[in-house]
Amino acid sequence: MNGAIEVRNLVKRYPDFVLENVSFRVPEGSIVGFIGENGAGKSTTMKAILGLIKRDDGEISLLGEPDGAREEALKEQIGVVFDENCFPEHISREDVNRMLKAIFKNWQEKLFFKLCERFGIPGKKKIKEYSRGMKMKLSIAVAMSHQARLLILDEATSGLDPVVRAEILDMLREFVMDEHHTVFFSSHITSDIEKIADYILLIHKGRILLYEDRDTLLEQYALVRCSDEVAAKLDPKTVVGVRHGRFDTEVLVRSREGLKPGEHLAVDRVSLEDILLYTAEKPENERCIK
Repeated sequence: MNGAIEVRNLVKRYPDFVLENVSFRVPEGSIVGFIGENGAGKSTTMKAILGLIKRDDGEISLLGEPDGAREEALKEQIGVVFDENCFPEHISREDVNRMLKAIFKNWQEKLFFKLCERFGIPGKKKIKEYSRGMKMKLSIAVAMSHQARLLILDEATSGLDPVVRAEILDMLREFVMDEHHTVFFSSHITSDIEKIADYILLIHKGRILLYEDRDTLLEQYALVRCSDEVAAKLDPKTVVGVRHGRFDTEVLVRSREGLKPGEHLAVDRVSLEDILLYTAEKPENERCIK
């Protein structure tokens, strides 16, 4: 399977933050969910991929093109949605269409208006009168209307109500039904990513800690509830993180193998939120990348 995005040893240094040797590959035809706490490096990584910031080291290739290829033909194949509206507030949906028809060689006017109707985006209202959800749906309609093969979305569902988020997730599922379409999607709402992602990429303090097939991840990881004594006997190689409670101890493990539920040990399924919380809390010197 070809790589829609390939990042190798990406480094970006700021005075108070370092993106450290980040490497991963987004397979063509997949949805990759990018998770991490605030300030973990998600937006920095995405901006580096798009060439919006200058990287200090590393290589990035998009849609099979060599590193450094940013010609117009490549840019037209990438749709981008950030968490803020990028269009002037005083224009309307009709103005957006006229403007982008003059910019994109492959602009699909009929598809744009079809998506706008599906999303309930009004034709005459100014963008400043739109709700946050409506602005986000307009941005997604634009990203999908110029024959893009790759969608990059940074916190596109944050702050939206469940109904709007469900509409957007449905659109992303439909988009990747064509195996040549790919989505790279970051969100603080891990339940959204859990619903649609094929792969999960987790970053913490500028380092990639985990990259795994979603189904494998959720099937293999487990949340163990037990006493401190039982927790101490668990294989340390499988332990991701530990939380000590008043009555019991919770341990996130990356393998269910050998676990035998009983009177002093309960095994529960995990969510991506559990994995994010326990991984982020574990001391740096105790972590190992999956």
